[in-house]
Amino acid sequence: MNTRTRTTVATAAVLVAAATLSSCGGTKSGAEASAASSCVETDGDSIKLGFLNSTSGAMSISEQTVRDSLNLAAAEINASGGILDKEIEVVEEDGASDPAIFAEKIGKLLTSDCVAAVFGGWTSASRKAMLPVVEANNGLLFYPVQYEGLEASENIYYTGATTNQQIIPAMDFLKAKGVKTLFLAGSDYVFPRTANKIIKQYAAELGIEIVGEEYVPLDKDDWSTQVAKIVKAKPDFVFNTINGSSNVGFIKAYYEQGLSPETSPIISVSIAEEEAPSMGKDVTGQFAAWNYFQSVESPTNETFIEAFQEKYPDRPTSDPMEAAYTSLYLYKNMVEKAESFDVDELNDAADGVTFDAPEGEVTINGENHHIAKTALIGRINADNQFDIVWSSEEPIEPDPFLEGYSWWNPDAE
Repeated sequence: MNTRTRTTVATAAVLVAAATLSSCGGTKSGAEASAASSCVETDGDSIKLGFLNSTSGAMSISEQTVRDSLNLAAAEINASGGILDKEIEVVEEDGASDPAIFAEKIGKLLTSDCVAAVFGGWTSASRKAMLPVVEANNGLLFYPVQYEGLEASENIYYTGATTNQQIIPAMDFLKAKGVKTLFLAGSDYVFPRTANKIIKQYAAELGIEIVGEEYVPLDKDDWSTQVAKIVKAKPDFVFNTINGSSNVGFIKAYYEQGLSPETSPIISVSIAEEEAPSMGKDVTGQFAAWNYFQSVESPTNETFIEAFQEKYPDRPTSDPMEAAYTSLYLYKNMVEKAESFDVDELNDAADGVTFDAPEGEVTINGENHHIAKTALIGRINADNQFDIVWSSEEPIEPDPFLEGYSWWNPDAE
């Protein structure tokens, strides 16, 4: 496999990787890491899998539903006979919305709990902190959330959208609506800054003017100063790459300063059905770009919604939790195709593995470990559900490094 990894690694994560290696398979790093002995136990009647999600901190508003959907998938798979006739034994950990804790916990799961694979993470900062740990231990991480792209690892499967499956379609939608000016609002970490770098380059290609760009730290909620700049700029649209509970502060300031969907509507990439009713304001009329909405019409989605709401009454379904649910079934199908839990054998078998997901059939690209996904734009209605107003109609093949886009220059500022 000729996959590539292009990441910026936090120092804390590197230190955790070095420390955890000593607990299973020796103190190996770099090329030697892939030869590390696995401590995964496959001889018994069960197989351990790790679920690593933030159930505390700023990201818990979004990540708890991912954990719940993973538990639903595990229960369904166990009820149907498990994976290779082995019952899934779940080991759960809280990432606490802190990248360093994610790095620490994935090390524990892989080297102390000896799980066969880990499912979880949300922010790109958490993923990048986990990456060196999972690579050093030759483990597997299934990451369920849309992200900024520009990454591919032999030890990670990306079941959320990459840039050409969410952000680029969102820009095409804005262009088709006649948008001339755009304001960028994001949390201050790697995903929003990288996503906005891509947005700015594509906006130039489309003839859309960027009239402002503002960031607030992920754990801060005061957006009053930044929203005042949006009011002054009067953009046709606001492109929102804010994550977690900081969205509540942004939406509060947006409405309190007189903005609305009629003046400067928002298109978001992190507000879904779970978050919309938690914003503290009526967000009817605002937009979001995802690859799944609860409103997708299909028998598979109807079955999924019914099963989720039977287990978790009065809860909506959403894109990240659907991608997490899908990730566990893709892992099951990979294992059964390979007839093995061995990481290298799973990677060899991964290409072309499919699952009839609630969003539609998805297929793993064995070269870059992403999946083909249909892009959707939804508009929030009075029930905090999304009316689908645009679709790519067919699944878009993943292009995490934007190699098919001549306007993209990774070296530009």
